[in-house]
Amino acid sequence: MIGRKKEIKQLRDAYESPNSEFVTLYGRRRIGKTYLVSEVFENRFAFHVSGVKRGHKREQLEKFTFALRRHGHKACPKLVSWLQAFYELEVFLEAQPPGRKIVFIDEMPWLDTHGSGFLNALESFWNEWACCRKDILLIACGSATSWIVKKLNRSTGGLHNRVRTKIKLYPFTLAECEAYAAELGLGYNRELVTECYMALGGVAYYWSLLEKGKSPDQNINALFFGRDDGLKWEFEELYTSLFTNSEPYISIILALGKTRAGLSRDEIAKKLGVASSGNLSEWLGNLAESGFIRLYSPIGCKTGGIYQLIDNFSLFYLRFVRDAPPNVEDYWTNSVGEGEKNDWRGFAFERIGLAHVDQIKKALGIAGVRTEVYSWKCSASADLRGAQIDLLLMRADGIVNMCEMKFSKKEYVIDKDENSRIANRAEAFRRIVGEKRILHVTLVTANGLAHNVYWNNVQSEVTLDDLFSD
Repeated sequence: MIGRKKEIKQLRDAYESPNSEFVTLYGRRRIGKTYLVSEVFENRFAFHVSGVKRGHKREQLEKFTFALRRHGHKACPKLVSWLQAFYELEVFLEAQPPGRKIVFIDEMPWLDTHGSGFLNALESFWNEWACCRKDILLIACGSATSWIVKKLNRSTGGLHNRVRTKIKLYPFTLAECEAYAAELGLGYNRELVTECYMALGGVAYYWSLLEKGKSPDQNINALFFGRDDGLKWEFEELYTSLFTNSEPYISIILALGKTRAGLSRDEIAKKLGVASSGNLSEWLGNLAESGFIRLYSPIGCKTGGIYQLIDNFSLFYLRFVRDAPPNVEDYWTNSVGEGEKNDWRGFAFERIGLAHVDQIKKALGIAGVRTEVYSWKCSASADLRGAQIDLLLMRADGIVNMCEMKFSKKEYVIDKDENSRIANRAEAFRRIVGEKRILHVTLVTANGLAHNVYWNNVQSEVTLDDLFSD
């Protein structure tokens, strides 16, 4: 299995516990949650069921009935309520031989249909029966991250503090995607792995669709612009699978996809035509919890913050796929100009840097230094141009790394204009924030930095190879 060492240990520790354990495992669609659990426990489940997407209560209960019968509860009657369903699960488990009993409920949020009483029955099952025993391992899994977090992890009802192990499954890093690409036999070097990462992010399932013998461009053509479905419809499926009412979430993603710098809460509310309160808080919070957007509070700003779209798949889809003509199989290679591709690569590389802050810190030798991570921007004034800094590492040792992410196919060259822009960002930051610590300009590049006349103005470099470290 590629990566997931921490998560594997958490699952095994829960299995080996002397007590019954309630585990939640959550993360975006296609990230590999079901695969992880199945591989770790080799499908040795006492009971396993998966919710039905958009299914009604009757369909969910019917699926639960079939699962109980399939696992051996042949006398299970037709279930008509969730209290009955969990009672029959108790009866079935009590009849099993001594030993650990793994109950794996996949896509649990889909079971909790409106007014179904699912959560009350789950609380009764755990509080009145399972937790009183020593042999139950209950794994609740789901793509609807917000449901898992609110209903289980942060429950204020009967399941308050019942979940001891909370596992959020994140996308693969560059290093993990490199290992997966090797396992798939793609034969890609790090530059080509990065090219794929820019379009697919670290979503394991998307990578599994890549075909060996094809270049990244050929694979992108086939997945997004070919005659077969591939990933052409994945954007809508992604958000509808996570959120019951997906329309406002998609509207937010569309708004954020049009800006590199991000938008404030009030700006998002204006674009959506909604109030800057109430439901908007929930929508933004759920998108952030699911890893599609990030909220950062610029240094010196005590209220509010800026929201940015950071999901590479969504960024690529909105930039190139959403409005592409249908069934043009060579669209990516023949219809999208190299200038437009390079602009996208620069944008995507910035997001890759934000997703690999730990690797950047390691490369700088500050992995053990207490560091606060920020972004920052300011508007133009009479004597300063507007400035944006995507990544600031505010270190406890008195240094601030001002990180500039720059993608290029060759060594990156700082010319006179770029040197001026970097100097303006540093000066604006010092003056407006009033920062007294030493400011180090740090270049994060794909192929290193050309050592020209402006090179000495840079205090530290991070390369693509550094981003591939474990």
